[in-house]
Amino acid sequence: MIQLYPLLMTPEFDPRPWGTFDLSPIYPDQKFSEKIGEAWLTGDHCKVANGPLAGRRLDDLSHEYQRALVGEAARDPQRFPLLLKFLFPHEKLSVQVHPDDEAAQRVGEPWGKTECWYIAHAAAGSQVGLGLKAGATRDQLAQAIQEKRAEELLNWVDVHAGDMIYVAAGTVHTLGPGSILVETQQQSDATYRLYDYGRPRELHLERGLAAVKEKAGSGKVARRVAASGSGKNGSGGGEELVAAPYFVVDRYDLQIERQFFTEEKGATSVQILVAVEGRGEVECKGAAPVSFAKGDAVVVPADAHDFNVRAQGRVEFLISRVPVTPRPEPAVQS
Repeated sequence: MIQLYPLLMTPEFDPRPWGTFDLSPIYPDQKFSEKIGEAWLTGDHCKVANGPLAGRRLDDLSHEYQRALVGEAARDPQRFPLLLKFLFPHEKLSVQVHPDDEAAQRVGEPWGKTECWYIAHAAAGSQVGLGLKAGATRDQLAQAIQEKRAEELLNWVDVHAGDMIYVAAGTVHTLGPGSILVETQQQSDATYRLYDYGRPRELHLERGLAAVKEKAGSGKVARRVAASGSGKNGSGGGEELVAAPYFVVDRYDLQIERQFFTEEKGATSVQILVAVEGRGEVECKGAAPVSFAKGDAVVVPADAHDFNVRAQGRVEFLISRVPVTPRPEPAVQS
C-alpha cells in the first residue's frame, strides 16, 4: 500500500443555471462554455492531482486507508467526512432546505447536511436568504410557495467579504448574486428544492417541507482566535471562523511559515486546506512538498500528525477539520 501524503485535489466544476461563465476571481486561467455554479474540491468523485495516488478518487482512498486518511474523529472510517466547494452565484439559487441526520436517515441517506459559508468575495449589496422571518411558520411557507412568493418569508442578510455564515440543517435558505463562497459541509448532497422562480427543475415539496425547521439557529458567526497550529519565525495567529458539531473552520493569512497538527485532545482528524488568495507550500515529513494556490485544496491525512505551511510571498487559506469532541452549535447573529 502506498504511504499517504498531502493530496492536491483536482477541482470538479459543476454546471448550474444560476452560475457564471467567469470564475476568474478564483480560477483566472479557466475558460468555460457553460455556466458553472460550483467547484467541488473534496467530493467523493474528486481526484488526486499529485504523486503516486494521482487519478485516484477520494471515496476510493477513504475506503482503502480509512482512519489513516480520515482520522479518529470522523464518524465513518470508510467515508470522507467533509465536502468543500467554491460557490459562484450569478443569479439567485433555488429556495431550498437540507435535512438533519434523523430526517435524512428516514429516507435512506447516511446523514444530513449542516454547512457553513465563508464569504471570500462580495459585491456591494450582496445578500443571502437565511431562515424564515420571525413568526413565519412552515404552513405559511407552503402557502407562499403555491402563491409564488416564497422569497417574502425569508430572512435576508447582508454579507461582506470575511463573514462566516452557519447554516444548520433544516434552515430554509438561498443565495443572492454577487458573492463567492467557500462552503464546508457534511459529506452529503441531500438537498430539497422548494421554490425555483419558474425554472424547469424538479421540486421536492413533501420531503422538503417536512425537513424545514421554523427556528434553526443559523446566522453570522462571531470571530475567535484559532487554537490549532503554532507559529515559526514570528508568524501571526489565525482565527476560528466557526466551531460546530460537524466541523471546525479556521482562517490563516501567512507571509512566512507555520506548523500545524492533525491531532487534538489525543485523537486525529484529516485537515483540508483551501487557498483563497496567494500561493504557498505544504510540507510533511517523508513527502514531497505540495504547492497550492488560490482555488486549490490540499487534503492532509490524519496520520501525518504535523505539517508546515510556507507562504510564497503571501497565502490566505482556510483549514477545515472534524472536531474530536462535537462542539455545540455556534452563537450567531440572525
